[in-house]
Amino acid sequence: MKLMYELGREDREALENALQEGESLMYCVPFNMYGESFVNGFTAVTDRNIFCLLDGRVVGRFALARCRDFSTEVLYGNCTFLTVYDGSPTVICRFISGRNLPRYSVLVKACDLLAQRAAAGEKPGDPLTNGEPERFCPKCGRPFVRGTMMCPFCRSKKEVYKKLWGLTKGLRLMLLFPLIVAAFSVAFQFIVPAIQRAAVNDFITNEAIRPVLPGSPAMRGFIGIIAAIVSIDLFQRLLNVIQGRLNVISGNRFTLMMRALLYEKIQNLSLSSISNKSTGDLMGRITGDVSTVQGFMTGQLPSLFVQVVSFILAVFLLFYMNPLMSLFVFVPIPLVVFLIYKFWETVQLRNRKAWMLNRRVNQLLQDTLNGIRVVKTFGSEEREIRRFADATQRSSRQSESNAKLFDTIFPLLGFAVRFGSYLILFYGNIMLFKGSMTVGELHQFNSYANIIYGPLMYITFIPRNISNFLTSLGKVLEILEEQPEISDISMPIDIRIEGDISFKDVTFGYETYNPVLEHIDLDVKQGEMIGIVGQSGSGKTTLINLLMRLYDVTEGAITIDQVNIKDISQSTLRSQIGVVLQETHLFSGSIRDNIRYSKPLATDEEVVAAAKLANAHDFIVGLPEGYNTMVGEKGYSLSGGERQRVAIARALIHDPQILILDEATAALDTETEKLIQDAINKLTENRTTFAIAHRLSTLRNADRLIVLDRGKLVECGTHQELLEQKGFYWRLVMAQRQDSGMMKKPAAKSAG
Repeated sequence: MKLMYELGREDREALENALQEGESLMYCVPFNMYGESFVNGFTAVTDRNIFCLLDGRVVGRFALARCRDFSTEVLYGNCTFLTVYDGSPTVICRFISGRNLPRYSVLVKACDLLAQRAAAGEKPGDPLTNGEPERFCPKCGRPFVRGTMMCPFCRSKKEVYKKLWGLTKGLRLMLLFPLIVAAFSVAFQFIVPAIQRAAVNDFITNEAIRPVLPGSPAMRGFIGIIAAIVSIDLFQRLLNVIQGRLNVISGNRFTLMMRALLYEKIQNLSLSSISNKSTGDLMGRITGDVSTVQGFMTGQLPSLFVQVVSFILAVFLLFYMNPLMSLFVFVPIPLVVFLIYKFWETVQLRNRKAWMLNRRVNQLLQDTLNGIRVVKTFGSEEREIRRFADATQRSSRQSESNAKLFDTIFPLLGFAVRFGSYLILFYGNIMLFKGSMTVGELHQFNSYANIIYGPLMYITFIPRNISNFLTSLGKVLEILEEQPEISDISMPIDIRIEGDISFKDVTFGYETYNPVLEHIDLDVKQGEMIGIVGQSGSGKTTLINLLMRLYDVTEGAITIDQVNIKDISQSTLRSQIGVVLQETHLFSGSIRDNIRYSKPLATDEEVVAAAKLANAHDFIVGLPEGYNTMVGEKGYSLSGGERQRVAIARALIHDPQILILDEATAALDTETEKLIQDAINKLTENRTTFAIAHRLSTLRNADRLIVLDRGKLVECGTHQELLEQKGFYWRLVMAQRQDSGMMKKPAAKSAG
């Protein structure tokens, strides 16, 4: 993230005049509101002061030694950068939220450190840096497409084509065969008119060979010409058949390869990358965008090759036959090229807008279908129908508008392109009347001119086709080029986990400038059960996500058996961790397949043993098809408690050394909760266990409880020890008792 912007000459001079001797600039970021006006100002932070620069003037100056408690506040339509200056809350500057809010969030932390050091008379130290990627294109300033790091306006087309060529390795010969067929087609295009000229001049209009009798040399010659034309046509159609069959094969293989690459890359991407993209968008890239790229490669590209080569050869032959008449073909060309050039940007903008609207439709459809039970529960069918109708209408209107514009402009451009043919017809017939040109020559010239008009007409469709192709290819490459945030080192360690875990000064934020967990220190011994409690948003789930290395810590380290988890291969680490989540996801298939998911080669005996440990065997055998029962999409044919017990069996079947329970008994009835709690008690034996629960009574048997508040570990101890402290945990327990109507007296013993 950029934290040092270049100042203009006037602002730079104003800052230099305001600096004291030895004072050095450390940060410089823009602000764009002053009073009620939009401006282009800068907040310059030195090791001693904060300066607000505007139009070559210092409009604000704040000594860091007199500042404390820096913060940002999001208001309606804008944000403020605040501090407590000489004991009073003070606004340093205001800015429009968006690209500048992350910079000022980093500046808050940096200024707090600088202010503390300035007040203590210490050296400022090195400036803080931030590796958070920019959300706006550095070239044009436009925001990236949501969930991507791609600017469709600034991407190099040459680079895109080069990367596409690299992707075709292994299929190039098959993909190039249509171009070979196209070369024959081009040759035949020019051979046939030459043969037809001979037929017209030597036979049809040649009075010297009249009458033409059967068996005569003239008849044999004429039949030979007809046979040649028919043979060429037959040969060309045979090539087209071969080309069509190879197109199907090469197209399918290309699609298979691209979809396999995309799916593999998506599976290997970090959870944060996938979370920033909708399911519908990812599905659209694998299906629709790959199909668009494949269609261009196997269909439109050979046609483009034919048109370009045909145009070049036709121009050469026309100028060779009659330079003056050839100029008539190109009379409208400058105007057509100019119009296409002007129209190109409009086409790109309209195609991108249509893509964005269609993407919105897919996202809405995917979101609604996934949440159809919620929709029906709240009786929101009509509202969702209206939302979907509105989104589809907007997409349809844009597509219709694009089609109307294209279907209006392109026919007019086509007329302009073919205007030269009328000049050729007029001038050619004058030459024919004068006897300076034969009928066959005029026919041949006109045929070659028509060959030129084909490519010129095709050019009018190139912007639309290439724009669609480049948009889809860019979306595909954006996934393929994305680097996972979580990756193994060059030589990762494969270890057999015992279960000793340490969190050493761990700090983490999904956005590095906004930490969710700060300075977490925790040592867990093998076989311990650790309960994690805290209010919503305190960082409980984030802590276990870090342990599973779904995200990497921003600062500090997590070790397992004294080995940093970054040095352990991800597959080894996660294969030895069992996870039961609050939102249980079962895959479409049988109960047996879902239990086997974490150990695909498990025997039926192992499946049954895991189900018994999870207290799931009894209800499974009571189903009509037992372990072969199909669970339906997301397992909705089972109750919540049944799904949870299947999930516990799935977590157990590969005998993990570390077990993670994230609200495993949430939202269940008492009887089902007891069954699951009994299963959990069996699970935790001889396993290092982390259990998150809002229902604190389920954690009484934990060896230790850790209490998180606003990302910090505030308490640690047993259930009884924490109650006796009457701190944060005690207040949580008392609040839950009051809510459940079970509180009778606040004595600590009553909670035991």
